Amino acid sequence: MAIDLKMPALSPTMEEGTLAKWLVKEGDVVKAGDLLAEIETDKATMEFEAVDEGTIASILVAEGTDGVKVGTVIATIAAEGEDASAAPAAKAEAPKAEETPAEAPKAAAPAPSPTPTPTPAQAPAASGDRVKASPLARRMAAEKGVELSGVTGSGPNGRIVKADIESAKAGAAPAKAAESAPTPAPTASEAPAAAAPAAPAKVWWDESIPHEVEKLTNIRKTIARRLTESKQTVPHIYLTVDIRLDALLKLRADLNKALDARGVKLSVNDLLIKALGVALDATPKCNVTFTGDSLVSYKRADVSVAVSTPTGLITPIIRDAANASPSSISTQMKELAGRAKEGKLKPEEYQGGTASLSNMGMFGIKQFEAVINPPQGMIMAIGAGEKRPYIVDDALGVATVMSATGSFDHRAIDGADGAQLMKAFKELVESPLGMIA
Repeated sequence: MAIDLKMPALSPTMEEGTLAKWLVKEGDVVKAGDLLAEIETDKATMEFEAVDEGTIASILVAEGTDGVKVGTVIATIAAEGEDASAAPAAKAEAPKAEETPAEAPKAAAPAPSPTPTPTPAQAPAASGDRVKASPLARRMAAEKGVELSGVTGSGPNGRIVKADIESAKAGAAPAKAAESAPTPAPTASEAPAAAAPAAPAKVWWDESIPHEVEKLTNIRKTIARRLTESKQTVPHIYLTVDIRLDALLKLRADLNKALDARGVKLSVNDLLIKALGVALDATPKCNVTFTGDSLVSYKRADVSVAVSTPTGLITPIIRDAANASPSSISTQMKELAGRAKEGKLKPEEYQGGTASLSNMGMFGIKQFEAVINPPQGMIMAIGAGEKRPYIVDDALGVATVMSATGSFDHRAIDGADGAQLMKAFKELVESPLGMIA
């Protein structure tokens, strides 16, 4: 019996995903552990592994298809001894079952006609309703003005995919469809459906300016949704302190000399992660989550660290940052940041965390106010260290100083408690031996 491959739930919050890329094709023999596809979730692009052995009998969802619900059959595997070529026949009906319920009446409407020449499929085909096509292909066809009924599909079971639309000429197919219309009556009834793709959604930009439109990834959609939710529902309070970095920079240099033989090189950010972890331990009223009718107080500081990737921002987590050594934090961050940029993080490596740290100092940003990452109660925004006039021992001097701004959920954290955290963070950075002793 053929085995159904279903869209997996690759994270606890995943409800649908994009089948970004197939790593196998029909007829390929696979075994348990082989990589089958790359699936883009709301957090990252992850690899989907086979758990059964057999031959890929049919691929039912083309790569590039988005909005594929968890549990949807995306392919079938023929077990050993089965005829792989026969397996897809039973599954070929699956895409039809997913079409809109309105198709049945449309197909039945021409049936009473005594003349068999005008095929019942003609009317729906002109609007693209009964043509097998991926959702992405349908959207691209509408944007380009391509009539799906005139496109030959190259996907599984003749399904029209992205590449077919890209190679089709806009406007050519509709003319062909018009020629094949047997009577004016169906054409009149189809007019509203045919006109629908020609009425695009309202444009919010100036189309006279040269531009290109890029479809949002699931990750970017999630970032937009969560940050909008945060600013709309979380009352932010911002507290800023200036911090002298000279002692931290000297300690970093000394530690790097000692760690050189182990191939470990600490960054300033590694030490700031450690400082935030220790500061959160020292001010537990800031290591919290507001839930609406209760307050969750954490007994451990897990620091989420903002990492910029080609697909958007993601926050891998340093667990128990207060008790982790600087060398351990450095090693973990290099590994996590590398895999984050490749989209290879595991869900448990970026989901959770009790507070966040975002450092834009490397871009020369002096100061900024970060948006809280729900359901966390605070985030620390780090600016660039720079030489500034500074009072040292009651005398004006020059010191390396950075500005750090804490964003706090004011529903859970009072201003005075946030100020205590900022004070503790400042003291740890300015006297860094206290956090590694």
